[in-house]
Amino acid sequence: MARIPDAFIDDLLARSDLVEVIGTRVPLKRQGKEYSARCPFHDERSPSFTVSPTKQFYHCFGCGAHGTAISFLMNYDRLEFLDAVEELAKRVGMEVPRDTLQRNANPDSVDLYAAMEEASKFFRKQLAQDGRALGYFDSRGVDADTRERFALGYAPDSFNALRDALGTDPRRMKLLERGGMFSKNERGHVYDKFRDRVMFPILDRRGRTIAFGGRVLDKEAGPKYLNSPETELFHKGRELYGLWQVRQTHNKIPRLIVVEGYMDVIALFQHGVDTAVATLGTATTPDHAELLFRNAPDVFFCFDGDRAGRGAAWKAVESVLPRMKDGRQAFFLFLPEGEDPDSLVRAEGRAGFDARLQQATPLSQFFFDSLAVDVNLGTLEGKGRLAERAKPLLAQIPDGAFGDLMKQRLTELTGVGARANTPETPAQRARAGTAAPTAAAKPSLVRSAITVLLQQPGVATALPSSLHFASLDQPGVGLLVELIELVHQRPEISTGLILEHFADRSEAPALTKLATARAVEATSATPLDSRVLDDAGKRQQTFLDAISRLEAQAIQQRIEALQSRRMSELEDAEKHELRELLSLRTSRRQ
Repeated sequence: MARIPDAFIDDLLARSDLVEVIGTRVPLKRQGKEYSARCPFHDERSPSFTVSPTKQFYHCFGCGAHGTAISFLMNYDRLEFLDAVEELAKRVGMEVPRDTLQRNANPDSVDLYAAMEEASKFFRKQLAQDGRALGYFDSRGVDADTRERFALGYAPDSFNALRDALGTDPRRMKLLERGGMFSKNERGHVYDKFRDRVMFPILDRRGRTIAFGGRVLDKEAGPKYLNSPETELFHKGRELYGLWQVRQTHNKIPRLIVVEGYMDVIALFQHGVDTAVATLGTATTPDHAELLFRNAPDVFFCFDGDRAGRGAAWKAVESVLPRMKDGRQAFFLFLPEGEDPDSLVRAEGRAGFDARLQQATPLSQFFFDSLAVDVNLGTLEGKGRLAERAKPLLAQIPDGAFGDLMKQRLTELTGVGARANTPETPAQRARAGTAAPTAAAKPSLVRSAITVLLQQPGVATALPSSLHFASLDQPGVGLLVELIELVHQRPEISTGLILEHFADRSEAPALTKLATARAVEATSATPLDSRVLDDAGKRQQTFLDAISRLEAQAIQQRIEALQSRRMSELEDAEKHELRELLSLRTSRRQ
């Protein structure tokens, strides 16, 4: 995929008002030079989400979410990168470079999506003309608005209906075949895959048709449900039926309810429960879990109460546990025998279904109840067995309050110290090894310089391109030099863009922490006069002072290295360098 030029992104973000972009979606309250709010990406009672108009950067001190206006649109509006850039460009009257758009648009893929959409239109047209298919949806209480919302259709009882309507052109025929719309017999004859079935289009995160599910009308025919095969567009372990409709209904999704079938999703929507999705006939995968929590903080898994349903619930637990960051919640609603969400919501209405959700089992309870189902906790052996079963699973939970509480609960049930039974993660060992000292350590010169540069990138433009301190053997010097060079290359770069530049690097967490530090301490030996310098001036003075002292260290280090050798061993160029450095050191001290 072609990259959008850095210069365009820098200009786009420079013209964009981050406060306006976020403020139209999240209520912001001014606090000094910044704005705060309750974080839109996790549940919290006290505001820890900060927006800085000067840094063009947002950061949550609770969950760690951070980024620029582009990343905010991607995460909040759930847009792809190019879509977020286009959305932002429209707001400020800019146009994304046409050659970039053309290079990013694969003509082959565009045609495949178009062919799938034509198939969807064909099925919708057939539904409007078939009384038996319409009667099926009428009998299930699905009204015209809901049929339109989900683009429901009907595949005629014919081996060639879709092929004859759309596949007469050889290239279109090939596209439909790639989209999984045809089957082939032993003799190589191609025919329609879906026949005499009501059709449920499956949409991707941009609302494009990528696959179908079909349900038979004749109870004697089989299988009851038939899904598209895996294709280059469709991977069932990564998609959730109904998610597109949920996104169109809610700007901020309060919760997601995971059910098993297409009609469960549609029936819940029909009765006002408009946050339901389905996993397309497969177990909950890690990709499903990540997609669920990326869209909502609370996820309810709705399964049958029988053995198979509880087995499916446990599969969901295994996928969800590694993604249970603080602020996320998962629940399990087990249905009465012979009931499904469709039948329950029709019988009890939205209020009744909501009441059942309120009584759903929390993940923590289901976790320990499931592991202890055949364990006698009245014996030491039973407690040991539960602890041993829980150990590898608890180790998968991300560091945070939820993980600590789960380990605490294991200790309550078994008497076994959770820390003794679970291996420490690198982050835990790091926390243990960096316990708060009795007195705060003064930040190093390099750390202070990086902090100021991150918070006010423009300070680096005053530096020359050649710096002596680049040769210093100190932690962080290479990173500081790289940051200075980045600002020289992109003078208009903002704090947010610097952090985006390093997003995939190991230094990213540390840089984010420094960029969001509340204050920067001066490193100058002489106190700065706050009556003369404003905040920006103080930061610039702190930065230049730190660089000056690093330069002095580098000069002294090089002088000592040269003087440690005999004069007869030095090359003429090195002797000249030594004289220049000694002169430079003297002038700097005056």
